[in-house]
Amino acid sequence: MGSAYFDAHSLWQRCEKPLFTSIHQNMKADVCVVGGGIAGLTVAYMLLRQGQSVIVLDRERLGLGETGLTSAHLSNALDDRYYNLERLHGRDGARLAAESHTAAIDLIETIQAEEEIDCEFRRVDGFLFLSPTESLPELTKEIDAAHRAGLRDVRLLPRTPVLFFDSGPCLQFPEQAQFHPLKYIDGLAYAIQRKGGHVFTHSEVSEIRGGHPAQVKTTQGFTVECEAVVVATNTPINNRVTIHTKNPAYRTYVVGVPVSRDLVAPALLWDTGDPYHYIRFVKDPNTGEDILLVGGEDHRTGQDTHEEKHFANLLQWVHERFDVRGRAVTRWSGQVMEPIDGLAYIGRNPGDTDNVFIVTGDSGHGLTHGTLAGMLIADLVVGRDNPWATLYDPARLPLRSLSTYVKDAVESTMPYGDWLSEGDVSDVHQIEAGEGAVMRDGLAKLAVYKDEVGRLHTCSAVCTHLGGLVRWNSAEKTWDCPCHGSRFDRFGQVINGPANKELEPMPDPTVTNSETVITGP
Repeated sequence: MGSAYFDAHSLWQRCEKPLFTSIHQNMKADVCVVGGGIAGLTVAYMLLRQGQSVIVLDRERLGLGETGLTSAHLSNALDDRYYNLERLHGRDGARLAAESHTAAIDLIETIQAEEEIDCEFRRVDGFLFLSPTESLPELTKEIDAAHRAGLRDVRLLPRTPVLFFDSGPCLQFPEQAQFHPLKYIDGLAYAIQRKGGHVFTHSEVSEIRGGHPAQVKTTQGFTVECEAVVVATNTPINNRVTIHTKNPAYRTYVVGVPVSRDLVAPALLWDTGDPYHYIRFVKDPNTGEDILLVGGEDHRTGQDTHEEKHFANLLQWVHERFDVRGRAVTRWSGQVMEPIDGLAYIGRNPGDTDNVFIVTGDSGHGLTHGTLAGMLIADLVVGRDNPWATLYDPARLPLRSLSTYVKDAVESTMPYGDWLSEGDVSDVHQIEAGEGAVMRDGLAKLAVYKDEVGRLHTCSAVCTHLGGLVRWNSAEKTWDCPCHGSRFDRFGQVINGPANKELEPMPDPTVTNSETVITGP
């Protein structure tokens, strides 16, 4: 995204400790957890507390997935609004949603204290303010529903306490929190090891089989045998269709602008827009400078060809509302899975054996959804009843959100029409250095990336999940699938599921002798 900015992983710097190693032999455990973000590690931690032996496998270094791309709000002020959750899940469902997210914040606070994790945890208030297109009834509807859901301390205020921002009327949600996400999951991973669990990084999973025993196989050729498998990979890599038809992927964008220290407010802020904006304050780890962090501009992954504009839109939004005029010093985007009825899918994988569990559908609240998943799945694995199990059941039918389900299904299917197109370019000379494009070569569709020195790197443009055609993301130099959100780097390696195989390397397209060609990475 350019050398003028630092990204999320630079913002969320952590103290370096000895790296976890990759798995190097066949192993056995009660439970194998696939995915080393906040969901997978919390599941593993809670299972260990219940006496289970646990192995965690992560494809990369811990936190390089979506946990490291969060703006790190810990909130029970759910962005799908309590009056909507009441409509979709009933009053009891909305109450359980509030209860479970509140419990998740409490659990993070408890774990960081008990395990002595220095993750900058801090309780702060959150404030929901109106977007320009909304009026006061939006807030009064929400405060009434929040009170019915058990959040009796939510109050209507004339404005937020952020002195340099006249928000107008807002709702105050007390006892929210913020923290440093990577320091927390590092501490969680070391706590898992101290309790006898095993955490392996750079251990990519290639196959998951339920049954007794279940088996998890890695690309290195090693197998973990276990009594249960938990797939916590943001979007399941073991579920081909069922979940992905009701859990579309969205890109969300973040920019950070320096602010004067006397303007910083210990608060979280969100507006009522669609897509909404979310705000907090952080420190630049290199300079100690205070930064106003703003996110938003969400859109379906792979279905916007002007990704760069979203960063500019966010910066303009900041300048229009806050008394700051600086340039952005940090920016990034992340992947948000949006369940069609607003709540995550946590529990047994539909259509699978009864000992395979999934966690997905963060809906902008991945840190609390992932944490409550630790409590819920640990109970399910050991056969204990949990009051949230039905609410988050991945097999639930979207009857009250049927129109949304149909709309999202259409949006996921329409991009298959790319097969009928000629591609972005007809000749490799039309591709600029440092950019990529899809082009037709006979009957094949190719994803062609031209690096900074003019060499070509050519893969099939066919997503290895369900055969959609990827599209080039110029802002992030990635290949994104517009059907179900799989993402690949410029050389075709998987970044995000549900795909779990790289784009197939292909022969180079027809080029002139003046062109240098390399296929694959």
